[in-house]
Amino acid sequence: MSDLEAPLRPKRKKIWVDYFVQFRWIIVIFVVLPISFTIYFLTYLGDVRSEWKSYKTRQKEHDENVEKIIKRLKQRNPSKDGLVCTARKPWIAVGMRNVDYKRARHFEVDLSAFRNILEIDKERMTARVEPLVNMGQITRVTVPMNLALAVVAELDDLTVGGLINGYGIEGSSHKYGLFSDTVVAYEIILADGTLVRATKDNEYSDLYYAIPWSQGTLGLLVAAEIKLIPIKEYMKVTYKPVVGNLRDLAQAYCDSFAPRDGDQDNDEKVPDFVEGMIYTPATGVMMTGRYASKEEAKKKGNKINNVGWWFKPWFYQHAETALRKGEFVEYIPTREYYHRHTRCLYWEGKLILPFADQWWFRFLFGWLMPPKVSLLKATQGDAIRNYYHEMHVIQDMLVPLYKVGDALEWVHREMEVYPIWLCPHKLYKLPVKTMVYPEPGFELHRRQGDTQTAQMYTDVGVYYAPGPVLRGEVFNGAEAVRKMENWLIENHGFQPQYAVSELSEKNFWRMFDAGLYEHSRRKYGAVGTFMSVYYKSKKGRKTEKEVQEAEQAHLETAYAEVDQPVD
Repeated sequence: MSDLEAPLRPKRKKIWVDYFVQFRWIIVIFVVLPISFTIYFLTYLGDVRSEWKSYKTRQKEHDENVEKIIKRLKQRNPSKDGLVCTARKPWIAVGMRNVDYKRARHFEVDLSAFRNILEIDKERMTARVEPLVNMGQITRVTVPMNLALAVVAELDDLTVGGLINGYGIEGSSHKYGLFSDTVVAYEIILADGTLVRATKDNEYSDLYYAIPWSQGTLGLLVAAEIKLIPIKEYMKVTYKPVVGNLRDLAQAYCDSFAPRDGDQDNDEKVPDFVEGMIYTPATGVMMTGRYASKEEAKKKGNKINNVGWWFKPWFYQHAETALRKGEFVEYIPTREYYHRHTRCLYWEGKLILPFADQWWFRFLFGWLMPPKVSLLKATQGDAIRNYYHEMHVIQDMLVPLYKVGDALEWVHREMEVYPIWLCPHKLYKLPVKTMVYPEPGFELHRRQGDTQTAQMYTDVGVYYAPGPVLRGEVFNGAEAVRKMENWLIENHGFQPQYAVSELSEKNFWRMFDAGLYEHSRRKYGAVGTFMSVYYKSKKGRKTEKEVQEAEQAHLETAYAEVDQPVD
């Protein structure tokens, strides 16, 4: 057996859950889609109502809501009440990981009112927004101004708070870094009810660098100032097909945006957007985008493609046509390009509704898409959830650019999931060591894509049912994820914690750096008030006893360090 051949697996005997999942589309069509559409519409009306208000009115409401949160926090009795959590229901999240930590006793704080855009400052080129503002909401406001966030995550429902406290990436991240790298300032309510503004150069700079990836365990985010960039009305997208082995595909992906001469910061050589899709072990399509004016897009001979229309082919399938007809170029309205993966949830829509990509369904019912991920989670019990954890993969592997070929081969050998999404991002060398950080000494190697200030990484997005599952063979999803996590640790990679994780506490802190995070938790009083990031991310139900014991251990460690004599 060659290195790329997957191991032979025995056939798996079907159980009742298999048949329920097979016909789940009935519930999705008649229950989830209509309710999703209604929620989307009502949310849109609420957003429009908010936009009608002046910035001054929105700021006044924001200040009042902040005072309510501070008052609520001060009502908590640490000896009687549980740890602080938001009042959001466990299933209301875009990620696949269920919010099991809320099953333990906790002290709820309601942040549901924090979904306003507070200010668009065209002079400072920043947007000040509340944490529940989502990507669809903010692009609807900024794109008509020819402005956008430097990093706009693809799915409409992704919120600013989730992208900051968790993980956020887009096709522009090879220029600007992850979503959190574009944040200018955080407004945080600390455990004692103090409201602070953290920037990279003020007295709370340690908190500023500790917030990303912390999952909201250092304080309550109530607003953020985020970098804006000037944009144009269209995106000129080039689709380039690639044929070869997985390492050939990986090299073609690198070459699509990373000049071999190392001139990575040259805008003439580096596109504004880039992503790759690997459709089989031998085929892929690399896409690059550059902002284009309305005048350029409408020149005679240029093709404009409004991919946002409900009846249009799903974007990943549209891109795949390049393998048949060769390289081509088209112009897509910028906002439609930003949200190109929303309607089909990348390619997960094919598993949820197997016929939803057909022309007749798109024409008749495409306007109902996509189903809300939170509703999909709400309509599944523990048996269905466990089935998906075992028989379905939704994981992102963040790996150094030069190891993308290794990662693709590993995914093929262990999971056989296709398509695979590739999206590059800078991982900056910062003044302090944060939870995620580049390889030590990376700048000395001068590898393709790297600069003196940032190492180029890639998100290898693995989303779909593995090949063995599609063939009816035995597949151990938990074991596959454990192997993936070990591979990432060995190769200085990272696993975003929106996904289901099998990491033990020891391996969690082998993957991520705990130094600044733990320092900030102790300094700003988060220990004993907010759950630690590992226990918040940990798979499975958390009992009150388990959570209390974990926090007590952190408290004892913190007190022991405080009691140590200073040299």
